[in-house]
This record gives sequence, structure tokens and C-alpha cells, in this order.
Amino acid sequence: MTVSRRSFLHGLGSGAAAVPLIGGRGLEALAGSTLRLVDPSGLIRIDSNENPNGPSARALEAIRGAFGEACRYPRISSDKLTEALAAHHRVKPANLLVGCGSTDHLRLAVDAFTTPGRGLVTAAPSFETPATYAALRGIPVESVPVDSGLGLDLNAMLDRSLGAGLVYVCNPNNPTGTVHSKAAVEDFIRRVLSKSPAVHVLVDEAYYEYVDDPEYGTLIPMALEDPRVMVLRTFSKVHGMAGLRVGYGIGRPETMAAMLRFQMQLSVNGLGLSAALASLGDETHLARETKLNREARDFTRRWFGRYGFVVAPSATNFVMVAIRRPIEAFKKACADRGVAVGRPFPPLTEHARISIGTMEEMQRAVGVFGQVLGV
Repeated sequence: MTVSRRSFLHGLGSGAAAVPLIGGRGLEALAGSTLRLVDPSGLIRIDSNENPNGPSARALEAIRGAFGEACRYPRISSDKLTEALAAHHRVKPANLLVGCGSTDHLRLAVDAFTTPGRGLVTAAPSFETPATYAALRGIPVESVPVDSGLGLDLNAMLDRSLGAGLVYVCNPNNPTGTVHSKAAVEDFIRRVLSKSPAVHVLVDEAYYEYVDDPEYGTLIPMALEDPRVMVLRTFSKVHGMAGLRVGYGIGRPETMAAMLRFQMQLSVNGLGLSAALASLGDETHLARETKLNREARDFTRRWFGRYGFVVAPSATNFVMVAIRRPIEAFKKACADRGVAVGRPFPPLTEHARISIGTMEEMQRAVGVFGQVLGV
């Protein structure tokens, strides 16, 4: 039996209160349903780089099928997902470490490869989680400003890498949306490892599936060759499973083992593991989601460009816009009108990160942006 998103949600009955965490936010079509899945405030949530359409029908069907195992620890499900990921990437299970979203691995890498004497090098702005974890542990953090085009300043990051324990490369970068070619990142990593042989490099490919640039490519082959390189992937973005918290790292077995020492046992729930397993091979769903995202992103870029606002090139499900005014005031004014946009990302204090929602959401959102920006 095939389960659609609509039939799945209606079939949950009294358990429907938890559905928004599973189904994502793209459920406006059910606004008239007695399930009351839509936030009563009508808030357009384009602030957290989520996939507004939620998991695929296959993933939802897998969740329903996993309910009977909810009383069991998810050891078997975890092994099955690891084996499926190994087959998908043509690696061995020992090259993989499944975790609670890729944020789990960011913490593990900080714990495994940094010390108070060997700190973290990251970009500014970039995804803050590694720097946050490091700071909490008393680990020094070198934050290297992005360049004038909002791309990672790889040369400056290279200069700061001497003596570091971990270099974090988010590509495409969150929150700027900019992307570097595979050749550029490979060259950067080789130079980092040559300059500082004891360092580890963590490449975050959370937005990998959204990238259209033909010069972009995964760094997984390098991670399989060198134990000082790791790659992260997540089911939170294009797979639409941010609320289910499933991600994984890929690298040499000894590297994954070093991170595993710091991981909480059974850190991923059984429903998430089942959904990820079903979603992994669903190429139709991935193609549909990347197409929908591209269309809504292009619409949003064109709208801002029409009024002279500079939008950084984006290879992701969000855009970074120079709004020419303090972000805090813009964010509050949008929220007051029912649109949530991204938080401040210093030092880009006059830029707004705007996640891409459904086309309907973006059409409504730009109306609010027009009011706030006076265009």
C-alpha cells in the first residue's frame, strides 16, 4: 500500500499533534483540516533552511511501518542504514558514522581533534555549531572573514591553519550560499595538510544535492584516502527530514573510530533511521525537491534584483541579501508582519539570510519584504 503525505497524516488519528515535526512545514493545503497542522499565527517560516515540503511519501510510509518497532532499541535499523549508505557511496560500513543530524558529527570532530593547544579554524560567517562547541570547551577559535564576494577566503584560512587541530570548510557555505569548486577545495586541503600535518579538515556538504555548478564535487574520495579529512552529509535539507535528525560522516575507518569514541550510544531514533533508509534511494523525490527549490529561489533572487538589492550567488536552499540596513530591525519588522527570516550573522550586519520556502510562501513573503524595505 502506498502512503501519500495526506493519507499518512490523516491516518495518525489522535497522534496528529506531533505531525508538524515529521511532515515539515509545507502543509498549507491541509489548512482546512480538523488536524489543524498549520501554525495559527500564519507565520511563514523561512529562517532555518528547512525543506518546506517535508519527507517523501516513501519516507512517511517507512515511518508508519516502523511504529511497531518503537518499543525496541534501534540497533538493527542503524545497521541497515549504515549498510545502505555504504552501498550508495560504494564504501565499506567502517567508512561511515551515522549520527543525530550532521550537528552530532560537528561536535564529535571538535571533541576528537581539537585541544586547548590546537584550536579550530572556521569562516566568518559560517555555520556556527563547531565554533560554539569549541568555545564551550575552552578551545581557541580562529574565525576568518569571508571575502568580498562572500565566498570562503581559502588563502586566509590556510594562513591561520598552522598549529590548528581542526579546519571547518562548509561548502556550499551557510549562511552565504556561496560555493567553491572541487579543485579549489582539494588544492586548499592539500596545502593545509602540507603546512600543518597534524591538522584535520572537516568538509560539510549539507547542501550537496542542491548544487548545479558543474565544477563542484564531493570531497569523499579525498576523505577515503587521507585519515585527516572527513565529509559530512545530512538528511535534514533536500530529504526534508530536519525534525527527524539523521546525518552521517564519511572517512577512513580510523577517523570514524576516533569520532565514535565521543558519540552517545543509539543517538538516532528508529523512526528517523527508517525514514532515511527509504529516502536514500528515492531519486524522483530528490529531483522534484531540487527543481522546486530552484524555481522558488530564482523567483526570490529576481524580486530582490528588480529593486537593486545585491543577492550573493547561491547553490543552496537560501539566499543572502544585502538589505542596506541593520538586520535586527529588518528581522523584527518582518516577524511583526508574519515572516520569520534568518538570525544575524556577524560581520554581515546588513545582510539577511532568507530560506527558500514553497513558491506560495515566497510570493507572500516578498510582499512583506516590499513593505519593510519601502519598495
